[in-house]
Amino acid sequence: MGKTYERIDGRLRTFIEEQPVFFTATAPLSADGTVNLSPKGLKGSFVVLDELTVAYLDFAGSNAETIAHLRENGRITLMWCAFQGPPNIVRVHGRGEPVFRDDPRFGELLTRFPDIDPTTHGLRAVVVVTAELIRDTCGYAVPFMAYESDRDLHGKRFAREDDASLDAYFRKKEHIATSLDGLPGLPLPLPPSTV
Repeated sequence: MGKTYERIDGRLRTFIEEQPVFFTATAPLSADGTVNLSPKGLKGSFVVLDELTVAYLDFAGSNAETIAHLRENGRITLMWCAFQGPPNIVRVHGRGEPVFRDDPRFGELLTRFPDIDPTTHGLRAVVVVTAELIRDTCGYAVPFMAYESDRDLHGKRFAREDDASLDAYFRKKEHIATSLDGLPGLPLPLPPSTV
């Protein structure tokens, strides 16, 4: 039923690039720490950089658990499910790194996301993931669901923010600079956008 892949290419790459939603899973090293699972969406916010490297845009939100866990230990799993078409689930297990707005690589990475306007979503980082294990499984129990469109609420909410107000928003939120388990999250003050 399941198969292991050496790289992200061909049919596998096409499948993950076509999915409108994917999930990220991370955890701290502490045995009693909080495991985090997050849905990710917005068309154009995920890219395959090469056969073993993918990236996605990390936007403003109510916490920064994924960033905190990646800063502590780098472990991450990404998962895509086929909600339409033949059943399939793909997981990429690997090492992730948040590339923040003041990193020299940030601007170059943003060029890989031509369909997203980074100024309208409160962009915090680009998360880059290097695959260590790539697997698919059957997905027989995943239900059929129809994708209608992306929600426009996130863009509408954060389009009115500039760097100063976005930094103030992050400082007011309880679990942005520090995770639920007290790990360092998003570095603040928020560096100015280089784009």
